[in-house]
Amino acid sequence: MPYVITEACKGVKDKACVEVCPVDCIYEGPDQLYIHPDECIDCGACEPECPVTAIFPDEDVPADQRHYIQINRDVFNSDDPPVRPTR
Repeated sequence: MPYVITEACKGVKDKACVEVCPVDCIYEGPDQLYIHPDECIDCGACEPECPVTAIFPDEDVPADQRHYIQINRDVFNSDDPPVRPTR
């Protein structure tokens, strides 16, 4: 999983990252945005666009938020996966 959206996105869902993603791999859940781990091409376009600094390369996710790596993966296998965001 190249990029991960972490806790700072909860309740914010700014969507500036959605606008710059060349492969549309950012999805919207009820409380935050998620990056699909199998669709992300590791381009990094989303990271600087996030106004709340919630997006990190998976190897750079802060230690206290590393569980978001698994959350971002698991949400796409859930019974209610995130959907394409409205722009």
